[in-house]
Amino acid sequence: MKYMEYEVSMELQKIDFGATGVKAILQNISFILSAVIFSCPLDRSFAWSPDVDAPLPIAQAKTRAKIMEAIQTNEPRAEVMRVIFQGDGLEGLLKPLVKVRILNESI
Repeated sequence: MKYMEYEVSMELQKIDFGATGVKAILQNISFILSAVIFSCPLDRSFAWSPDVDAPLPIAQAKTRAKIMEAIQTNEPRAEVMRVIFQGDGLEGLLKPLVKVRILNESI
């Protein structure tokens, strides 16, 4: 089996409603990252909730786990390999960057 790896950020681009294959999977992951729990009217448990008011290492660990769970639940065609954070935690700005692996058979 051959795996393809991609990096996905929470910077949601213009939505392509006709996307298929890898493009659709990556778009779905980007949407999951950009959505916060309770923000989607028909599925209030969709997405993830950021951890606020916690020390930086704890916030990153909890947020990493929540992101991995949200992607596993809502986009099972992708496997999360790594979650890193961009931005400044001291400024209260942590943007996740997710490295995912997509199995060729799922597209």
